[in-house]
Amino acid sequence: MIRTLLWRPLDYMGRHATKFLFGGVLVGLLVPPLASLLRPGLVVFLLLPLSLSLMRLDWSAFQAYARRPLLFVPIIIFLLLVCPLLMFAALTPLGLPRPLMEAIVLMSAAPPVTATVAFALILGLDAALAVIVMVIATALVPFTLPPLALLLLNIEVKMSLVEFKGRLALMVGFAFAAALLAHWKLPPGWLKKNQRLMDGSSVLALVLFAIAIMDGVAVKLMAQPGYVLLATASAFIANLTLQALGYAVGRFVFRFGQAAALTLGILTGNCNMGLVMVSLADRAVFDMVVFFAMGQLPMYMLPGLLRPLYRRVAARPA
Repeated sequence: MIRTLLWRPLDYMGRHATKFLFGGVLVGLLVPPLASLLRPGLVVFLLLPLSLSLMRLDWSAFQAYARRPLLFVPIIIFLLLVCPLLMFAALTPLGLPRPLMEAIVLMSAAPPVTATVAFALILGLDAALAVIVMVIATALVPFTLPPLALLLLNIEVKMSLVEFKGRLALMVGFAFAAALLAHWKLPPGWLKKNQRLMDGSSVLALVLFAIAIMDGVAVKLMAQPGYVLLATASAFIANLTLQALGYAVGRFVFRFGQAAALTLGILTGNCNMGLVMVSLADRAVFDMVVFFAMGQLPMYMLPGLLRPLYRRVAARPA
């Protein structure tokens, strides 16, 4: 009885993943007390989708990429160096408020958010590529983000390599360990047979994360509605622009197939702004924090809005 009560809602969420992602981030804005209540669980809500995504991965895909290790050098250079430089060059003549321009450049210099692995699975893209690129980029960003921020924006980013890499190793290590334990302990074929259930569990965790990360944003919205709207529009435009750039580079520079090119697109557009906020510490002024918060909206809404487009493009001949 309890199993049925749990399984049915999760199965339903798995079948309507993108709609729940779309709505979850809005709930955080519309129900501030719920966002405050869930805030302490942010790390758990972040790790669960990554762990579930790793459980579902086709590990043979890792072997294919392991034969091409040099492929990831230009990909990481593109994500962590080329994108922020191009974004800085594009935004400088536009006359945006300085804190907003700085926030967008810093966003483009950040590694992909861990949730992109779950997004790739939900959208039927290349999740193995998403895992490898996300992990490598996150490991290397302490070496690229601080000098870029200082060179382009004259902002000193405080990022302790030891502490940061320790946290990264703990988080990613936990997710991989959970996935390996599941493959070892669960009956053969269980993971494949229950993919929708695992989709639903990932979506539930992502929705709870989306709600929790909106803690305090409603207050900011009431304080400066005009700027918040500008920041929100900028977040959508920046995300879509980076996704299109990532797809084009994957398709025409790296000669990826459609699914892998789309995966590079979502990796490029969905950046770990939470990491940037933590790194900035007290240098993250109000207007920058607003952009980082509103930047969650396109990350959670665009997979649902663009899913038909992703499917249509992925179905094209390679």
